[in-house]
Amino acid sequence: MSLRVLAVASECFPMVKTGGLADVVGALPGALAGEGIGVTTLLPGYPAVLAALQATETARDWPDFFGGPARLLRGQAAGLDLLVLDAPHLFARPGNPYLGPDGRDWADNPIRFAALGAAAATAAEGFDALHAHDWQAGLAGAYLRLNLRGAMPLVFTIHNLAFQGQYPAGLFPRLGLPAAAFTVEGVEYFGEVGFLKSGLFYADRITTVSPTYAAEIRTTQGGMGLDGLLRSRGAMVSGILNGLDTAEWDPAADPHLAARFSAANPAPRAANKAALQARFGLAEQAGAPLFLFVGRLAWQKGIDLVLDALPALLAEGGQLAILGTGDRALEARCLEAAAAHPGRVGTVIGFDEGLARLGYGGADAVLVPSRFEPCGLAQLCALRYGAPPVVARVGGLADTVIDANEAALAAGAATGVQFAPPSAEALAAALHRMAALYRDAPGWARMQRNALQADVSWARSAGRYAALFRSLIHG
Repeated sequence: MSLRVLAVASECFPMVKTGGLADVVGALPGALAGEGIGVTTLLPGYPAVLAALQATETARDWPDFFGGPARLLRGQAAGLDLLVLDAPHLFARPGNPYLGPDGRDWADNPIRFAALGAAAATAAEGFDALHAHDWQAGLAGAYLRLNLRGAMPLVFTIHNLAFQGQYPAGLFPRLGLPAAAFTVEGVEYFGEVGFLKSGLFYADRITTVSPTYAAEIRTTQGGMGLDGLLRSRGAMVSGILNGLDTAEWDPAADPHLAARFSAANPAPRAANKAALQARFGLAEQAGAPLFLFVGRLAWQKGIDLVLDALPALLAEGGQLAILGTGDRALEARCLEAAAAHPGRVGTVIGFDEGLARLGYGGADAVLVPSRFEPCGLAQLCALRYGAPPVVARVGGLADTVIDANEAALAAGAATGVQFAPPSAEALAAALHRMAALYRDAPGWARMQRNALQADVSWARSAGRYAALFRSLIHG
């Protein structure tokens, strides 16, 4: 590879995953390899990561690293080149990488991810650029610029601005950064330590995961307190869409499906629909439009809008399958909806990758009514598996789904339905539109075929990332 990039992130599929960040971190190295850029990924040494690591060697030892011994391991896992921060006092904890058994954040999360940032700054020696992902890697730039005086190009990618890693000022003396760093021209953020703010301040380029989201976060409404800083960075901020690993997400080869299918032969989807109805306790009705919601049961994701718009869905003869976990009150509402409408609404609380894939391969349409969405992967999976999505017109949802308006229908280009604003009333209207499209069998088949043929791969976006790295490294 002509250029070498060190990526640093807190999770990576398939070793550890809580959301779309892991999918992106796991898929981007393969996509960039085709552009002549080699990526090594630095991860925390969670038990699952260490268990997967092969052909290891120790790259560095620290007798005392943020409160305990640590070492940097080099190896491979799942086809990825990895560096792993093996620090048992920080990461030797099973389960969720951020939450303890009580469901609360680990109290030492700021120290755990400060250590990750410091390790990234040290490990970056010998690479051409450093690529940090989200707040957990936000201090990498501070350690690189202030402790090592490094001029290495730094790209920082925002996957969700809502998660900022903000901690009390009392943390600062434990970070090992110079005192001058605790100012507005550094890591200080409204009197506290801001991990995400640090990443934005020290980066040479800031990317986020869709062009529309890049514009939204530079507004007062969407910037969540950081819009001023983001506006001040001007052209240094850009949006590059996420993609899918289309070999990993392939309905023609997916073992989780009851029947595999393709754009050339979508008929087997009917068997997946029947299997999905059975798994969710829904009536086996081939002609009922089956809608799927899969994801976090949270305000951001708009599951409450789905429940509020449920009468419209049921009035159209539709069925609803809900798969996810999150806010306990919203979980309870989903279970109550299933109990109130047996055979019409089914809810599974939890996350099941195989069931999610069956859902994408069997549902007629996927609901993604997020109030804000940096990029979203659910709608990309839905397109890839031939389930035209119903999406709020925000962030990456607006950038990836072609609304079935009159012009798009006339041109034969529609891949789903968009609605705005993100409200129950607007979603209900979108559900009525989608049901009418479903009843038009030839038109529906055309929209489903468009979805299956949509390019949701990393091809174009990998080229944009490669161009960005080359401009920084050679410029």
